Amino acid sequence: MAANPRTGLPKSGAEIRAAFLDFYEQRGHQPMASASLIPDDPTVLLTIAGMLPFKPVFLGQQARPAPRATSSQKCIRTNDIENVGRTARHHTFFEMLGNFSFGDYFKEQAIAWAWELSTGVFGLSPNNLVVSVFREDDEAEAIWRDVVGVNPKRIIRMDEADNFWASGPTGPCGPCSEIYYDFKPELGDDGIDLEDDSRFIEFYNLVFMQYNRDAGGTLTPLANRNIDTGMGLERMAQILQAVPNNYETDLIYPLIETAAGLAGIDYRALDDKGQTSLKVIGDHSRAITQLICDGVTASNLGRGYILRRLLRRVVRHGRLLGIDKPFLTAMGEASIALMQDAYPQLVERREVILAELAREEARFLETLERGEKLLADVLAAKPRQISGAQAFELYDTYGFPLELTEEIAEEHGLTVDLAGFEAAMEAQRQRAKAAAVSIDLTLQEAIDQVAAAAVATAFKGYEALEHPSCVLALVVNGEPAERAVAGDSVQLVLDSTPFYGEGGGQVGDRGVLSGDGAGEGVIVSIEAVSRNRSVFVHSGRVERGSLAVGDLLNAQVDRACRRRAQANHTATHLLQAALKQVVDPGIGQAGSLVDFDRLRFDFHCPRAVTAAELEQIEALINGWISEAHTLQVQEMAIEQAKAAGAVAMFGEKYADVVRVVDVPGVSMELCGGTHVANTAEIGLFKIVAESGVAAGIRRIEAVAGPAVLAYLKEREAVVKPLAERFKAQPGEIVERVGQLAEELKATQKALVAVRGELAAAKAAALASQAEAVGAGADGVPFQLLVARLDGVEGAGLQGAAQGLADQLGDGAAVVLGGLPDPADLGKVILVAAFGKAVIAAGPKAGAFIGGVAKACGGGGGGRPNLAQAGGRDGAALDGALVQARAELLAVLA
Repeated sequence: MAANPRTGLPKSGAEIRAAFLDFYEQRGHQPMASASLIPDDPTVLLTIAGMLPFKPVFLGQQARPAPRATSSQKCIRTNDIENVGRTARHHTFFEMLGNFSFGDYFKEQAIAWAWELSTGVFGLSPNNLVVSVFREDDEAEAIWRDVVGVNPKRIIRMDEADNFWASGPTGPCGPCSEIYYDFKPELGDDGIDLEDDSRFIEFYNLVFMQYNRDAGGTLTPLANRNIDTGMGLERMAQILQAVPNNYETDLIYPLIETAAGLAGIDYRALDDKGQTSLKVIGDHSRAITQLICDGVTASNLGRGYILRRLLRRVVRHGRLLGIDKPFLTAMGEASIALMQDAYPQLVERREVILAELAREEARFLETLERGEKLLADVLAAKPRQISGAQAFELYDTYGFPLELTEEIAEEHGLTVDLAGFEAAMEAQRQRAKAAAVSIDLTLQEAIDQVAAAAVATAFKGYEALEHPSCVLALVVNGEPAERAVAGDSVQLVLDSTPFYGEGGGQVGDRGVLSGDGAGEGVIVSIEAVSRNRSVFVHSGRVERGSLAVGDLLNAQVDRACRRRAQANHTATHLLQAALKQVVDPGIGQAGSLVDFDRLRFDFHCPRAVTAAELEQIEALINGWISEAHTLQVQEMAIEQAKAAGAVAMFGEKYADVVRVVDVPGVSMELCGGTHVANTAEIGLFKIVAESGVAAGIRRIEAVAGPAVLAYLKEREAVVKPLAERFKAQPGEIVERVGQLAEELKATQKALVAVRGELAAAKAAALASQAEAVGAGADGVPFQLLVARLDGVEGAGLQGAAQGLADQLGDGAAVVLGGLPDPADLGKVILVAAFGKAVIAAGPKAGAFIGGVAKACGGGGGGRPNLAQAGGRDGAALDGALVQARAELLAVLA
């Protein structure tokens, strides 16, 4: 049946979107632009619902933007990615049309407008509509039945799982009411089953946020009740455009046609498998284009991994369809063209989008073909299951995501041994650990032996820098021992310590251990502290006296070194926060080093950070330092920390209770390191360098605190002599150097011109040496000139040869060779210039002079009429010129 029988009604995706927004704007709703796919909400990776940007308003954490609002919000969901292309309406990227009331109107008005919009604006027949309500929501059912006039048989009560919304275990919540479209109303109103996807499609969901749920599960009415709704744009387009699935609407189908064209196939003529691949490409192309536009870059973590996974699925399905060349940029271009009217920022970010698509596709194609071949060999053996070892080899050697192996296996009716994969992964981790064992195996084995027998070291360094400690174990010169004396290199395990053990990127503390003893007592200098399991190992040297297992020592951290490390560590947290604010909110840490004199921060980013961005980052951090933020450090449950927005390093394993370091309003991270009490203690922050260290990973090196002074002194040691030499102020040095560079450039240009004039003058004198040989087709003799011309650079020699050829006419065959510096026999230049008659006779300057240059240990070439070559053996130049003359005579005479 026709889904939209009335004429002149919205039909295209753009018309549906505009009609929805206009309908609610006319009813007092503030239009709101779509928020980014990268949400402010730290609890979710991507914007997954139309209401997500308003969640802080609903939770009372943020003032409402207006009493009423309406939006078309772009969303990404990948929790059921395996259904994309296989069902009629699963997507990764979709648009959610919504109208919202923040303590303004409520159920009756929301229901009335939803019905008016559906039946009036979109022209849907009431006979095709069914509504659902929460099983206990008598009020909503009464409104639908008595106010709107819906047939009671077409009002279906549903359980909490389907028709009750909650923000979490506690907080605002409320019942829902949904509107479904019935594709087969002729089946009647009895026994309606809304789970029948072939007959019904839910297109509008109304959430009545009217309760607050406490920890005991008790519901209390809210003082300000809210409305949160969502209408799926793609679903409404399917209904109004009367197509069998969302993919064949004008919101996606043009992309399917683009992909089909690239593959040279017809979508309508394909089987289900082929059509599914085209649907996946169409759906994912929208998703990846919008993700990159909003600042997501492909990586192996977080939202970057989601992007990479979607990109690789597009490439693979393209290959299944026979597309054997890079095509992501073509899909990106098509996606931008399709969506640019609704999202003009796609045009602004076009170059960024296409560059990321091209880069990531090239990276994947490098390994995909080999991985597919290996997987094909595995499948050819017709196994019952793909083993964990095979899946791990694909992952570890060929870069095949496990999900991709699972997907291909499923297509062949197979499964993957996930437990075996995890076992192989763990074995690889253990091999990596084994490979990292210290070179001094005897020493390491001794430390391992001692650490294994020791109890966990109690770390007291957060509270104090000096603490009495008992020696539990001792390693002397690489061997477990009971006593050490002056001069011994030692590793000690203490029952408790104020020394920070190296971890989380921060180096271990330095300091001294001291105690009473014979004579002047014992002093041990500690140069490094590491961790072996949960045991702190203090490495150093006995400077005076002797000590034994069981001795009580005073452990004292070097305060100056600790202060410098603290300044650098807190500055590293500020750096990550600044990078997220200036460069990309999705930036994630890839490693760090916090030393006493410097800091280093590695992060995932596909491009270099610009000079302007680095300047902005530096200014931002120094601003936070000067604002004197007092750090708040506390321990809390891991889930509580994540809910509060604390940043965790991807892939890091954390305990159930974690330490959270919070710079209020700036940064909140899970961190076990030591920090300043107030950002003002850092003093200053200075970026030293920015560079790339691996594909998609950048590094910033910086100094903070007292290290900035040392850095500035080092720079001053360079700047001061330059200022004195140039007789300029430090701020004028760059300009003065620039002036000198321009002067040098002008001088070099003048020198080149003079040399060119000299070469031309020398060449003019050579014209008389040309000898007439043979004759061309016109009967005019050829003019052969082979000569040596030293002290002339390549450009000058080439100009001289061309000038002689012009002077001697179409029959000119000019070959010049020389040493630019007669004292340097390691550089030879040869030039050939041939007239039209000579070229017609056979010789071509490029090929000819290249052959001559071989005699001088070089080569070269160029155009048929003018070419240059070089060599490395000046002693062979005269012989090469004799050879050149002989070869030309043989052809022209």
